[in-house]
Amino acid sequence: MSIQTIENLEAINEHITALIAIEPRFEPVHKQVGTPSLRHNTGGFEQLMRAMVGQQLSVAAAASIWQRLVDAGLTTPNAIVEATDETLRAQGLSKQKTRYIRSLVEHDIDFNALTTMLDEDVILTLTAVTGIGRWTAEMYLLFSLKRADVFAVDDLAIKVAAMELLGLAERPTPKQLKNLTQDWSPHRSAASLLLWSYYGTLRNKTAVPL
Repeated sequence: MSIQTIENLEAINEHITALIAIEPRFEPVHKQVGTPSLRHNTGGFEQLMRAMVGQQLSVAAAASIWQRLVDAGLTTPNAIVEATDETLRAQGLSKQKTRYIRSLVEHDIDFNALTTMLDEDVILTLTAVTGIGRWTAEMYLLFSLKRADVFAVDDLAIKVAAMELLGLAERPTPKQLKNLTQDWSPHRSAASLLLWSYYGTLRNKTAVPL
């Protein structure tokens, strides 16, 4: 099985065109929201650590704690190993988040190897870390590894936007959503990006999955 990635706006537009051919209800959504931003990042240890720090926090609180960690030089595996729990806690990390980040260090992930692994293998590798769930692994696939067929069925904004798009009476369960969107493969990353943007228009705000 080949690994498909979305590298640029030209590629995302090609995927959107193919997606609309499969599911025409995306056409008015695309006209309304335009081509969504790819929001790619460089990935690696620091990116995952930042995602873990930000879990269940407001954007402002997460940014504040992350900046304190950056200023203290505590964003690399070696620095984490050498730091005491008290030092990490002093920068705003909870006891639970400290345990999560130590688990990330202990797993010593080969981030370069992830680039050649299949999506599900990447998810298995990342979710082996305490504190990383499937959603976080899928965000890494989509935004760090640029994978073309990622659809986060556990994401609240996607569930709400998909309910509207598909004309459902109630918010779908992850299993229902997976079944309903199976035919959108291999263009489900385009679907995810469009639905996040669509959710933003439905709620009159910017939907940010990370």
